[in-house]
Amino acid sequence: MKSKKSKSIVVIVAHPDDETLWAGGTILSHPLNKWFIVCLCRASDKDRSEKFYNTLKLLKSEGIMGDLDDGPDQKPLDRNELEEQILKLLPATHFDLVITHGAKGEYTRHLRHEEVNKAVTTLWFKGKISADKLWTFAFEDGEKAYFPRAIEKANLYETLPEQIWLKKYSIITETYGFQSDSWEAKTTPRAEAFWEFKDPHFAKKTLLKKEDELNIFSTPDLEVLKSKYQKSVSDKRNLEKEMLVIAEAFSEFKKSGNAKKKSIYHFEKGLRVLKKQSMNILKSRTSKNIGFLFNRENWDLKTFSISLALWELDNKIHKTRRSLTQFGNELRIFHHPSIENLKTLYNKTEKLLEDSQEQNVLPNSI
Repeated sequence: MKSKKSKSIVVIVAHPDDETLWAGGTILSHPLNKWFIVCLCRASDKDRSEKFYNTLKLLKSEGIMGDLDDGPDQKPLDRNELEEQILKLLPATHFDLVITHGAKGEYTRHLRHEEVNKAVTTLWFKGKISADKLWTFAFEDGEKAYFPRAIEKANLYETLPEQIWLKKYSIITETYGFQSDSWEAKTTPRAEAFWEFKDPHFAKKTLLKKEDELNIFSTPDLEVLKSKYQKSVSDKRNLEKEMLVIAEAFSEFKKSGNAKKKSIYHFEKGLRVLKKQSMNILKSRTSKNIGFLFNRENWDLKTFSISLALWELDNKIHKTRRSLTQFGNELRIFHHPSIENLKTLYNKTEKLLEDSQEQNVLPNSI
């Protein structure tokens, strides 16, 4: 589709909005082509049909709607009736390119998408629709594991430019009116992909093989298997969430464990210090002093009294020391030889005085 030459292209879809969701970016990116969009359901739905025709103007396309049954119970359509309806709605029987739904639809699971694929490919095989190429939408949702996404391994895969995607998104949300939190708005793919078939005979073999695979996947045993698979996916996700919670808890535990290790190390280090003999002596003294302090009242007053008593004692000791020094000096004087003579003379004089008093006569020697 890189050629600048205008091409006639028909897009055949089941519902209004399918053309935008699965091929809107491709249509908007190639405005020179002659686009014709066939929508097979909801013609009698005034709201959806009006929105579809407004969308055609934005896509610069022409188109038409059919009114096939599209009830919620999804009853299978008659294939011949479906093929006749398609041919009736087409403006011509030859196109450069035909685009329609994938063999498995674009998500799990919509019966009308699969039926439209079978009907269009059958008409192409039979030559009732003539086209050089047939493209089918290439999307999948991992059996409802995520929103539909383009298959990168498809023959054609293109990430949409931001401006193109924004136009596509505005058609879904503003023109069709889906809320931003709706499945359609959240799904709106940023990339589009297609399986390409050029030879109807080769394509028939390939698609029939895919159809056989689809039939296999429709067997009861496979339905049970798919159910188990979906449950295992759900269980795996729950397990991953639990593992994440456990990992976070373990991380917090390691942090707290490291903090505890440091605390224990310092505590043990403190214990080793406290176990030393010198520390035992110090602890004993400290305990004694603490007990002494806390078991006595008015400690400040008693401390002052003791200090005063010590000062008085020191003063008395100082005075006593002076007295003893003076007494020693006196003793040394009284032991001097001249003092001994003086004492003898004094004693003699005392004796003479006594005798003179008795005789009332003073001695001549005085």
